[in-house]
Amino acid sequence: MKEKSTELFASAPIPKAVFTNMIPAIISMIMVMIYNLADTFFIAQTKDHLMIAAISVSSPAFFFFMAIGSLFGIGGTSLISRSLGAGKGEKAKHISSFCFWTGTAIGIISALLIHFNARSICYMIGADGDTIGYATEYLDILSFAIPLLIIGNTFSNIIRAEGKPQIAMIGTVVGNLINIVLDPILISGLKLDVRGAAIATVLGNVFSAGFYIYHLSSKHSMLSLNPKLYRAGEGIAFGVLAIGIPAALNSLLMTASNIILNSLMSKHNNFAVAGLGVAMKVNSIAVMVLIGMGFGVQPLLGYNFGARNKERFNGIMRFSLLVAFIGSLVMTIICYCAAGPLVRIFLDNEQAFDYGFQFCRILIYAGPVLGIMFIFQNAIQATGAVVPAMILSVCRQGLILIPLYYLSNHFFHTPRALTMCTPIADYSSTAISVILFIYTIRKYFGDAEMVDKIEQEL
Repeated sequence: MKEKSTELFASAPIPKAVFTNMIPAIISMIMVMIYNLADTFFIAQTKDHLMIAAISVSSPAFFFFMAIGSLFGIGGTSLISRSLGAGKGEKAKHISSFCFWTGTAIGIISALLIHFNARSICYMIGADGDTIGYATEYLDILSFAIPLLIIGNTFSNIIRAEGKPQIAMIGTVVGNLINIVLDPILISGLKLDVRGAAIATVLGNVFSAGFYIYHLSSKHSMLSLNPKLYRAGEGIAFGVLAIGIPAALNSLLMTASNIILNSLMSKHNNFAVAGLGVAMKVNSIAVMVLIGMGFGVQPLLGYNFGARNKERFNGIMRFSLLVAFIGSLVMTIICYCAAGPLVRIFLDNEQAFDYGFQFCRILIYAGPVLGIMFIFQNAIQATGAVVPAMILSVCRQGLILIPLYYLSNHFFHTPRALTMCTPIADYSSTAISVILFIYTIRKYFGDAEMVDKIEQEL
């Protein structure tokens, strides 16, 4: 008898299945976005643009460890959903145990390395003499959250693979709400400034990680954290890392591209750096909603790929692309029209505001296709197609965006030209994702022998 939680994947009407998984994922992403905006907003109330710049400079380090969580979260989600679709529930428990204990070990080691080298790392990622003090304070305290951040980011993804999107949402939403509530108390009330923002982040992650651990240790979960079920063999480590590494690489290259962009932008002035940081956070309103759409459908697609249900897989893709396209248009219009008021919330300084407003509108130029790109990207990950997933991960940041930054800086040397690189890379990556998806589906669903091979690996 099928687990009730997976009935949604296998037999529910497609619109119901898609929205039931999409909506909690979107809400989770919105809460992450609100948290990012809240940190910047309350720091902005200090009227110190150097603190805002320091937070912007430190952000890549935060995203680096989210990438580690993505390695186990997205890789684990893909393998677990395909395993459940193939009727291999016991293997799903081995996979979740592997992801938890390996991710936790990496988190503890990373926390120690960051804590004892925070100042040097801040210089490496773009801090200068004006911002190094604030950036170091922020990153040093944030290091204590690294193991929790990895656990939270891992299992906010993996729990969706067992058909529990609401549980995944609760952990993310409440953890971020705790962070948001603590921000004004610690930053303004106790005058802790950037240290307060970092402490709030640590405490929010304590709840999220603790909540997921509680759920996974209960009888209500199909998964397990039991160390006795830890397995790296049987294709588990390879299956998780084969999709997780491209996903993490995408996040790491995004972190690298942000470091490079901050570094190049800082050669102009700190007003441009502050404006860019705020513009990217405002633009994340659209990006997080659209990422949530892609995350939401990945377990659905993975389950039906594992079950070899081609008709349902294709139906989910068609409906998801329609929803993503409409959502992309709506979010683009909102972000473009509201750019001025949204940027003004965070920046009073006129020079910084001018940069932020200009950058915000440039970044949303590719908005209409972002949702489509995220659906195709998650669909490729859902199938476990290693090479296409790796190509897509490397292309946008490593082969397109980062080279564009250097070319733009060399030939134009203006803040506006640097920012224009992002929408150019987004349109290019969307085209590449469509081509890779078509290739993947023709190869895997069109080739019975290939599908049998994947099933054997599961």
